[in-house]
Amino acid sequence: MNTTTVPETARWPLRVTWGAAAWSLAYGALGLFWAYGGAGFPFGEGDIPDARAESFLGTATAAATAPVIAALGLAGALLAAAMTRRVRGPAKIALLAPAWAMAFLLVVLVPDARIMTAVGYAPIFLVGLPFGWPDANYFELAFPWPVVNMLICLAGGLLWTGAALAFARRSAGACQSCGRAEGDGRRWNTPAAAARWGRWAAYTAFAVPLFYAVVRWAWALKIPLLFSQEGIRWLHETGMAWAGAGLATFAAVGGVLTLGLVRPWGEVWPRWVPVLAGRPVPRRLPVVAGAAVTAVLASAGAMAVRVTDWTDPSAWLVSPMAYWPVWAAALGVATLGYHYRTRGACLRCGLGGR
Repeated sequence: MNTTTVPETARWPLRVTWGAAAWSLAYGALGLFWAYGGAGFPFGEGDIPDARAESFLGTATAAATAPVIAALGLAGALLAAAMTRRVRGPAKIALLAPAWAMAFLLVVLVPDARIMTAVGYAPIFLVGLPFGWPDANYFELAFPWPVVNMLICLAGGLLWTGAALAFARRSAGACQSCGRAEGDGRRWNTPAAAARWGRWAAYTAFAVPLFYAVVRWAWALKIPLLFSQEGIRWLHETGMAWAGAGLATFAAVGGVLTLGLVRPWGEVWPRWVPVLAGRPVPRRLPVVAGAAVTAVLASAGAMAVRVTDWTDPSAWLVSPMAYWPVWAAALGVATLGYHYRTRGACLRCGLGGR
C-alpha cells in the first residue's frame, strides 16, 4: 500500500522568511555599492528621465538614498532572522509592523505602472512577432534596468509578504500551512461567507477594466470619449491609439477571466477549452495568477494615486486610471474569496473543509 506522509509543520514559512533575510542582505549590499559610487543606481537620477515624475523615488539621488537602502537591507535581514521564532505580546507587533511595512514598500510603492505596461504589451508583441510588428525590440523597450530593478524589488516584497504572514500565524499559534486554529470563531472566511463577498469583488474587478477598454477603444476609433479631439489626433499620430486599444483588450479579457473566481468554470475547465474540458482546474492556478496580477495592479494603482489631481472631481471621476486602485483591491479580495471558498480540510492540522 502506497501512503504519503505529510509533515506536521509546513516548510515554506521558514524558507520564505530566510529568503526575505537573504534578499534584504543582498539588496542592502547593492545599496552599499551604489553609496560608494557604483554604477547602476536605478532610482531618481539614474532612472529614465521621462518616468521620474511618476516614480515614488523620482527625486532620489545615489548619495542620499543608497545609504538608506544599505541600512534598511541590514535591518531587514536582522528583522527576518528574529521572525523565525514564535513571539507574543508587544514584541510581536514590534516585529510584525515593520515586516508588513517592508512588504508594502516593495510591492506597492517602489514599482510603478511600467511593470503593468510591460506585462500588458507582451501579448501584443507576441501576436505581432511573425509579422514584424511593432517595429521595436520588446525587451529593450519594456525592460530597461530601472524596470528590471522594480521586478527585483517586487520579488523581495512578495518574500516579505510571505514572511509577515508566516510570522503572524506562528505567533498566533495557528497552523503554519492554512492559518486556521482550534476554537477560531471567525465566520467571514468560511466558504459560504467568502462566496458572498467574493462575488461582489469579482464583478467589480470585471467592471473596472471593461470601462478602461471601452474608453481606449473609443479613442482608437477617433471618438473623443472623455478626451479632447486634439489628444485623439496626437494618439493616432504617435501610434499609441492602437497600442492602447490592444492593451485595453487584454485588460478586458483579464476582467472576464476574473469572473472565473466566482463561476463554475473557475473550478472545472469549460467545454470550449480543448483537451482540458471537464477536468478540475488546479486551485493554485487562479490563486497564484490572481495574486500576481493584484501585485502588479497595486503598484500601478499607487502611481495613479500619486499623479491624479484629486482636487478636481470632474477630472478624476471620468479617468479610467483613477480606478486602478479599486481594480487592484477588488481583484485581491476576489482572489482571497476564491481561496477561502474552494479550500478543503488542511492536510496538516485537519481543520476546515468545504
